[in-house]
Amino acid sequence: MKYQSAIFVAKIDDSTDIELNTAYELVAAMAGEAGFESFETEGDTLVGYVQEALFDKEALDEALSQFPIEGVSVSYTLHDVEDKDWNADWENNGFEPIDIDGRCVIHDTLHPTSEHPDVMDVVIDAKMAFGTGCHATTRMMVRALLDLDLGGKRVLDCGCGTGILGIVAAKAGAAEVVGYDIDEWSVENTRHNARLNNVDNLEALTGDIKVLSHVDGLFDVVVANINRNILLNDMPELREVMASDGMLIISGFYESDAGQLIACAQGLGLSVITTSSVGDWASLVFSTSSES
Repeated sequence: MKYQSAIFVAKIDDSTDIELNTAYELVAAMAGEAGFESFETEGDTLVGYVQEALFDKEALDEALSQFPIEGVSVSYTLHDVEDKDWNADWENNGFEPIDIDGRCVIHDTLHPTSEHPDVMDVVIDAKMAFGTGCHATTRMMVRALLDLDLGGKRVLDCGCGTGILGIVAAKAGAAEVVGYDIDEWSVENTRHNARLNNVDNLEALTGDIKVLSHVDGLFDVVVANINRNILLNDMPELREVMASDGMLIISGFYESDAGQLIACAQGLGLSVITTSSVGDWASLVFSTSSES
């Protein structure tokens, strides 16, 4: 497969109180929706890599032209890159362990397993799929899951990526986890990581939300760390598969988008339980129960 690299340069006005890393987190999210699979920083620039056949340049250009933070502009240049084993690069570099409030440690295969009996240990061999715990949205989703009593519950992971959320749910006591992702590589990565974590009650399916037509039964907890537009589009169908006392946990969108998502959820009979944010990113938890 042929890859291209994009070198992103962010220009920030002196009057704008934003850090370069925050700007690049937003850029990476936008580029990820346009097909980019991995990123690295080089000085004051962000470099992203994308398969040429999967690159949606029009979508990226439109997103960057409407960058959500005033005083910040982003430009990029494209370059063809040599063929190489991208998975080997990731496996060699890995990521630093992520501690979620002392309750869960997420690490790659290059770092040792936590031996503390009160800390959930999750090992993720990312292989370029989204969801190592490094991103703020993933951390918020993990926290929300850890706050629930998942004992005996049935959990649905929408856009499962590396499988991290489903794996956390299973380790937190979920009786059954079903995940799906439109990317076949992510589905295989989820299955691989489930095996690494000795999780045998997680099923990963290839497809978008329509794949749920082949899944029987309702879910006690639905998690979806995906972008705003997909959430707005899929929420009615997610509501249909939620149990009468079910919960929906979502992230992957900016804090400025929360109001629109809350309105959509409330129109479907869902009640807001909690809201949280890290930087410009937000997470919401809803319940089907009117008493919540």
